[in-house]
Amino acid sequence: MRKFLIGCALVAGMGAMLPSASLAQDVQIEIGRDGLRLREACDSRYENCRDDRRGRDYARRFCTEDRALNKAERMGVRRARIVSAGRRSIEVRGRDRRGDRVQIRFGREPNCPVYR
Repeated sequence: MRKFLIGCALVAGMGAMLPSASLAQDVQIEIGRDGLRLREACDSRYENCRDDRRGRDYARRFCTEDRALNKAERMGVRRARIVSAGRRSIEVRGRDRRGDRVQIRFGREPNCPVYR
């Protein structure tokens, strides 16, 4: 409880020290389990932002070769490799559980959709 009250007092003091309202948009004050944190706000349209809680980038706009390989391995494709990577799709080949050849084409959209 004592830490919480100290954190609230610090937040109130920081709010009084901010010189203008425009600066308030650039600074975020967070109170969590690990204490008080100050961090700069990030606009994902212009910067590569990172969310510390989830460990994910906000700027994930399309499927990359690494993400396509990871998804193929999660789908059960063994020894997955990239055959071709174009502007609109990524082709991955490998073997399934029985040893048969498998070819999967992923789209470049977010979440790597599978095209058959």
